[in-house]
Amino acid sequence: MPKKSKTKQKEKLPALLKSCEELFETTNLYEVLGIRRQATPQEVKKGYHKVSLTVHPDRVGAEEKEVATRKFQTLGKVYSILSDKDKRAVYDETGEVGEEDDVIDQDRDWCEYWRLLFPKVTVKDIEEFEKKYKGSEEEVSDLKTAYLEAEGDMDVIMDSVLCSCPDDEQRFTGILTSLIHQGELPSFNAFTKESKRKRTARRNRATQEAAEAEEEAKRLKLDDSPSSLTSLIHHRHASRAAHADSFFASLEAKYCQPHKGKKKKK
Repeated sequence: MPKKSKTKQKEKLPALLKSCEELFETTNLYEVLGIRRQATPQEVKKGYHKVSLTVHPDRVGAEEKEVATRKFQTLGKVYSILSDKDKRAVYDETGEVGEEDDVIDQDRDWCEYWRLLFPKVTVKDIEEFEKKYKGSEEEVSDLKTAYLEAEGDMDVIMDSVLCSCPDDEQRFTGILTSLIHQGELPSFNAFTKESKRKRTARRNRATQEAAEAEEEAKRLKLDDSPSSLTSLIHHRHASRAAHADSFFASLEAKYCQPHKGKKKKK
């Protein structure tokens, strides 16, 4: 009897949630994008970008293209809900998707939709932006915001600040410590009393992710030209490779936002 009941419950799932369960093994839209429920709009966009890169139909072999296309379409629909303030509020409140969201628009060109969200950014663009951003007042402002939102958790802070890599941690720690002493920021135990074990674990994760980034570059068969991601990985410190995907996603999300005065903080 329980099995039968479970089957009936599964059959009642909306088409979109069924697709999520079949293709991503979860009916939770946030889990599909690999983000937390409290994710900011930029984090939602970064999550969509990160997952969609792994299933983009142009990046898989012919035998995987059909499943990749279905996953890509589903991701687009999930993002269209979580990036819409009203639709997201309804989903957060009820855990359900509206009838108009239940059917994936098969006629929509999701690849074109993706390109509109994430225009091509060259390595030169990134390097020039990074040069201007690092050490700027904007970076310090973003660092302060990340510190407050994360309540001093350096794991979250390092993942939140644009262009950040493990090599920036000591610099960030110095800036935050100074601001705490000046009374501009509160003192959180997560920051002031962080254990050596947690710092070591963060560094180890960065090393592991660096190796994974290189493997992913090889899988995508990127060449060694100066404009390729492989070149970026091999010519920079390994720790930077660990944050390459986050770095690209953050920068593209920033570039995609309309420039109306000062940047809206995360």
